[in-house]
Parts: sequence; C-alpha cells; structure tokens
Amino acid sequence: MANRIVVDPITRIEGHLRIEAEIKDGKIVDAFSSSTMVRGIESIVKGRDPRDVWAFVQRTCGVCTTVHALTSVRAVEDALGIAVPPNAEMVRNIMEGALYMHDHAVHFYHLHALDWVDIVNALKADPKKTSEIAQSISSWSKSSPGYFSDIQKRVQKFVESGQLGIFANGYWGHPKMKLPAEVNLLAVAHYLEALEWQKEIVKVHSIFGGKNPHPNYLVGGMACAINSDGAGGLNAERLMHVQKLLKEGKEFIDKVYIPDLLAIASFYKDWGAIGKGVGNYMSYGDFPTNGYADLSSFKFQQGIILDRDLSKVHDVDHRSTDEIEEFVNNSWYDNYAEGKDKGRHPWEGETNIKYTGPKPPYEHLNIEEAYSFIKTPRWKGKPMEVGPLARLLVGYGRGNKEIQDSVNGALSHLNVPVDALFSTLGRTAARGIETQLVANWTLEFFDTLMNNIKNGDERMANTDSWEPSSWPKEAKGVGFCEAPRGALAHWIKIKDEKTENYQMVVPSTWNASPRDSKGQRSAYEEALIGTPVADPNLPLEIIRTIHSFDPCLACAVHLYDEHGKHISQVQNIASCDS
Repeated sequence: MANRIVVDPITRIEGHLRIEAEIKDGKIVDAFSSSTMVRGIESIVKGRDPRDVWAFVQRTCGVCTTVHALTSVRAVEDALGIAVPPNAEMVRNIMEGALYMHDHAVHFYHLHALDWVDIVNALKADPKKTSEIAQSISSWSKSSPGYFSDIQKRVQKFVESGQLGIFANGYWGHPKMKLPAEVNLLAVAHYLEALEWQKEIVKVHSIFGGKNPHPNYLVGGMACAINSDGAGGLNAERLMHVQKLLKEGKEFIDKVYIPDLLAIASFYKDWGAIGKGVGNYMSYGDFPTNGYADLSSFKFQQGIILDRDLSKVHDVDHRSTDEIEEFVNNSWYDNYAEGKDKGRHPWEGETNIKYTGPKPPYEHLNIEEAYSFIKTPRWKGKPMEVGPLARLLVGYGRGNKEIQDSVNGALSHLNVPVDALFSTLGRTAARGIETQLVANWTLEFFDTLMNNIKNGDERMANTDSWEPSSWPKEAKGVGFCEAPRGALAHWIKIKDEKTENYQMVVPSTWNASPRDSKGQRSAYEEALIGTPVADPNLPLEIIRTIHSFDPCLACAVHLYDEHGKHISQVQNIASCDS
C-alpha cells in the first residue's frame, strides 16, 4: 500500500504550491500538484484601455515583471498592427536578457543550490583545498585560502549563535547530500557573492525602464528617449553604464555560475536518470533581431518536440483554436458551458472561480474532484513541458549550431549521454547553459543599439496607431515570449476601444497544472513518478525535481505525514507574489 506524504507549501519558489506524493517501496508511484493561491488578474483588466493593461498584468508576479509587461504590449501591438522601431526591440531584448541573467543566477544559488549543497558541512572544509579547487575550475579573482577561511568563519558564527538565518532549517546532513566539504564551502561563498551581484544587474531595468521591479513599457516601443549629448534620457554615460553592467554580468556567469554548476553536477550524475517528465517540450521562441513577425530571426527558436524525438520539430500556431486549449475539469473554476471535458482557446477563455475543495486545514486533496487553482493547458491535447530545457531542445532540433555546441560541450564535460538532458539534472544544466548564451546575446543587442544610434537612428517609439479613433471596432491579438521559466503568452480581445477579454497562459500553468480530462499528468506530476525517496520524513528528492522547474507560484514550508502530523518547517527569505 502506498504511503502519501504532503509538502505544503513548497518553499524557495514564487507563490504557493502543494505537492502530494504516494510512495511505495521507496519510490513515488503517483503525485498531485496543486496551486493554493488565486490569480484573477485577467478579470481586473476587462474594460480598461488596452494600452494600460501591461501595467496591471505586470503585477502578476514580483520577479517575472518584465516578461508580463513585454508580452502584454506585444499582444496589443499584434491586435492593432503596430510595428516597433529597431531600437525599442533591442532595448526590450537587453532588458529581457538582463532578467535572464539575474533570474537564473538567483534561482541556481538562492532557490535551488541548497537542495544539493550542505551548508553546515562546509564548516569541515579545508579552505586551502577549496582555494585549489576554485582556481582549477575558474580564473575568478576571489579564490584565495584567506577568502574562503573568512567565509567559513562567517558561517561558523551563524552556527555557534544557534541562528542560521538564511541557512536555517535545511536538509543538512541528509544521506543524499554528496558534495565534499570543500565544494560545499565554495558554493556557500558564491551564494553570498551572488546576493551582492544580483543587486547590480537589475540596474539595467532602472536605466531603461525607470525602476525595478516593474519597469516601464510602452505600446509601440519604449518610453526611454535617446539623448546622446544631454543630461537627461539615455545619454552616453547611462548607455556606457549599461554596457559595464552587462559585461560584469557575463563575467560572473562565465567565471562563477557555470564552473559551480558543472562542479556540483559532476557529483550528482545519477540525477540524469531521474525526473524525466512528460517528454513533450514547447518553446514559443524569443529575442527577435529583425522584427517580431520574423520568427526566423529569433535567437530562441519556436517549436515543439514530441516524445523526446529531436529529429522532428513541430510548429506552434497561437491563433489556431485546434492547438492551444485550457481545461478546467480539475481546477477550482466554473466548468465551461461545453462541459467539463471540453477545452477552450484562450481568446474564448473565462476566469470564474468556483472553489469546491476541502476547507483548510485538510489532510489530503480530494483528487476525485477539482484540486488546484491552475487551469490545464494542452497543445493538440498533449501535455507540454516549458522552460530552459524545452528552449535548448527545440533549438538543438532546429539545428541551431550555437545551441548545439553549448549543449554538446556540457554533456562532454560531465561525460553523460544525451538522454541525461531529459531529467532533473538536465533542467538545471539547461538553465545554466542558456544563461551563458543569453549573456553573450545581450551584449550583441547592445552593440546593435549603439550602431543604430551612431548611424543617426534614435527612434524609440511608434505611436502612429495610438489614437483609438484609428482602431478597428473589434480586434484581437496574441503576444508571446520566452520568460525565464518558459513559454508565456497573453491573448487579448479589444472592442469599442476597451479590453473585452484577456487571458494569460504562463509557464507554470503548463508545468504545474492538474490532470486533464483524459487523466494525463502535467510536467510536475509526471516528473516525480519513479523518483526514489530515501526518507519520507525528509523528502529532499521531491524538492529537487520541483525546484528544477523553478516554479513561479512564495514562502515557508510546512511538512506533514500521511496523518496530518506536523514534522518540520522551513522558512525562506523569498516573498514575491506570483
């Protein structure tokens, strides 16, 4: 008989997520993913001016703010036929690239690394040996024995005080922690360095968008004027500071993040066979270099991989009512008039909450009925995984040599087969690989912007279609992008100059959703099947696989056994709403 355990909420993520897993003979045989928070922002923007919607939907998340604003303005531009100037496209790319660099590095060090790194064990390390390891894998300047000795003393003070602070209540000493003490110390040092570095890279958003989080966007372009010689706007000094921040970000990624990722992954190669998931991968594509309409110019390709077959990549049509649909048969929303087993294309979607679940606190989800606030999206009836791994697999399948070389290089370094990509380890490695790619691309975007300015093109916005009197009586559009966590799209309907309907299908909608009407699991649930769990009271393995997706759902874990008895609580400093 299977033993069901509950982790609620999952910590070190954005939002509130509950996972219930049934364990038999030491392995997970079934799993259920439930979002326990409501997202009703689509209803808030109905009746509003479409040009203002980006500022509302941007607040969907406290971290992914840039991509929701970007996707929203793209949706309106698509509906109204507005093309943005090349400079605005480059600035949008630079801001999104900076988000990738920030988001992925923060995820690796502050949200995911503690699943693999034993903080307390770092106290046993020899700082001299840690220094030797650091210098053998990177030319990063902070690598002396004295530096690591100082870090070790800082952690020792935490331990001796009995207050571990940000490192409190982890799975320290867990039997599945494999890193040598010296590598643990190296990771702890860079965890602390990443906290300092991440405060710098977000200044790119402040320079171009006025602030961070929630930088400003504009339908038709960007609201930052180029003023090369003046004191205000994007003058030469501010632009050079952007370049400096991007170069520093690239250096941190190349010399700290990537070497740490490969060093840690080398001790956990067995996770290349755990967490395989649904086997279907989808990317909408992003980072346009020749206009948003030219998909062939995107740095990340668009496409779908089915059944892990990289030899064939299928196209995605966001407008086709036969491709992307959302189901609510297992969600706490009113069932569609067509019946609970029928899906709807997002242009026809509704967000009508109807909670039918048990009253908290409860022991278990009622999985025979609805069990999540997330809808269930499908592409041609199939579940999809989205995110860094999907992007790299689609690019690999499309023949993108830059992506192929990066992926092959990582596989060769770790000495693991291609099949290891389809795993928990694969997702984590893919996030690092693409961060390095994006860091390079973002500097390319900056060079393109500067060349445009030098050639006399200072256009940043196209507002020719801003007058509502020029709009059609009815219009609809779709905006899409590749958020750090995966494929993101917003669908809008405009009528009489107002937003008639608005629907968002976000990355974690694809990955974290409940079963569909056919009983097919989505990515989180399927990825947990077969996962070994050494100790049901300390389900570190569940956390590892769920964190490999970087859930966007925010903050302290309560863990219960199958009888609802409280076992432990883990506090987390993340506090962003999703």
